[in-house]
Amino acid sequence: MITVKHVPLEWVNRVWIDVEKYVESAIKHSKGDYTTQQVKAFVTSGQWSLLVAVEGETVIGCATISFYNRPNDRVALVTAIGGRMIANTDTFKQLKIFAESNGATVIEGAARESIARLWRQKFGFAPKYQIVELRL
Repeated sequence: MITVKHVPLEWVNRVWIDVEKYVESAIKHSKGDYTTQQVKAFVTSGQWSLLVAVEGETVIGCATISFYNRPNDRVALVTAIGGRMIANTDTFKQLKIFAESNGATVIEGAARESIARLWRQKFGFAPKYQIVELRL
């Protein structure tokens, strides 16, 4: 069974060696928005939360989440996700419980098309809008 656990801030540096490869894998698709060290800085400063997926004693995936408020919602924004973090409906349910326990009313994430399709099919995500960019 895969268990999703929140990593308390005081344990992030001890766990980082186990999650760094998953963060690196995730940010390869971020088009340069973040480096692995920047993700670590956001997490170790408490601005983002770190979740790990654990099977037995082994970390098999991770996610970072940023919480912020809009006038009508509290958003749990998945900022990086790698490994087998959301591998099935059970692990997604655990992620939802964490988001709700932090007051979130919605979960959002920027995802490449294949992941967006997977999340739509498996978990009921709906397209909201597309983010496009022009570098200046």
